[in-house]
Amino acid sequence: MTTDAKRDALREKIEAGEKRHEERSLQEAAMEAANNAGEFVKKHPLATVGAAIGVGLLIGAMTKPGRRLTKRGSALAALALDTLIDYSLVAMDKASDVAREGQDRLEDFGDHLGDTAKSAKREATHLIGTASDRTRSVSRTASRKASRAARDLKSRIAS
Repeated sequence: MTTDAKRDALREKIEAGEKRHEERSLQEAAMEAANNAGEFVKKHPLATVGAAIGVGLLIGAMTKPGRRLTKRGSALAALALDTLIDYSLVAMDKASDVAREGQDRLEDFGDHLGDTAKSAKREATHLIGTASDRTRSVSRTASRKASRAARDLKSRIAS
């Protein structure tokens, strides 16, 4: 594909996108933005609360009484930050505990699986040995009986 052809294809894509964009109404765009915002709030509630607090503090700091309360607000912000850090540490500890518990269960499962395999191998070896012993015993008994039958036949023929 030549450069001119690529350029023309790109222009066509841009024009098609602009046409689609023009066709969308302002109401559809507002509805889509509201739905996306709702989904974001559901997926990230802590980030949403943090952002709302931040915007509120910024707007409040722009007012005259807000500037006077900046010192108190900074203490409140520090307290909120400490709370958020504590919450994050607790969440990480819980995640670590869950991971450790998962590792322990996986290790227990591996041990159980290994023990079961060893037991099955031991049982199979025992069954094979028992079958081998029985085969030898049957073979000896059959050999003895055949030998005796042959001897008896010989003695009958010779007499």
